[in-house]
Amino acid sequence: MQLYYSTTSPYARKVRVVAIEKGLDGLIALIDAMPWPDPSFVAAKNPLGKVPALIRDDGSALYDSPVICEYLDAMGEGAPLLPRSGPARWDALRTQALADGIMDAGVTIVLERRRPVALQSADVVARATAAIARGVATLAAEITAAPNAPFDLARIATAVAIGYLHFRLPDLEIGLDDPQLTAWWSIIQQRPSLEATAPP
Repeated sequence: MQLYYSTTSPYARKVRVVAIEKGLDGLIALIDAMPWPDPSFVAAKNPLGKVPALIRDDGSALYDSPVICEYLDAMGEGAPLLPRSGPARWDALRTQALADGIMDAGVTIVLERRRPVALQSADVVARATAAIARGVATLAAEITAAPNAPFDLARIATAVAIGYLHFRLPDLEIGLDDPQLTAWWSIIQQRPSLEATAPP
C-alpha cells in the first residue's frame, strides 16, 4: 500500500497513527505529496487534491482520513479502534468528527493567515477561533469524564487535533491551557505512535 501524505497534515497524521497502532505501518510506503500550493501531484490519486490518500494493493484509492482509518482498523491487528456497533461506535465517530472539525477550523485560520494582510478576513478567523474554543472545551470535558479511556479512534483524533493546535496555532486563546487537557496531553504525546508522526 501507498499513503500519499504530508508531514504537517493532521489528517494524514491521524491515518499514520492508526496504521502504527494496528501494526500496519511496515506495509505502507509513504509518498510525500504536499498539496499546497499545487495539488496536481496528489490530485492524480484523490480528485479533491487533498491528503491523505491510500492506494491499496489493487491500485484503488481510498480518501479521506475517516474512511482510511476505518479501513486500516478493519484489516489490522488487535482490538478494534472503532467499535463495530452500538452506542460506543457512535460516540467514537462523533468525537472523531468533532476533532476533525477542530482541525478544519485550524486549517482555515492557517490558510487565512497566509493570504496578503489586506485580504485577510478578521471575521473568518474569529468564527474559526470560536469554533475551535468550543470544540476544545468539549474534548477537555470528555477527557475529564473518562481520563483512562482506551487509545481508540476517538482519542487518536483528539490527540492529533490537540497536537495540530499546539503546532500551528499556539498563540490562540482556545482553552489549550485547561489543566485536565494539559495533563492528558503531556502524557499521551509520548505514545510511540504520536512521537513517530509528530510534525517537524
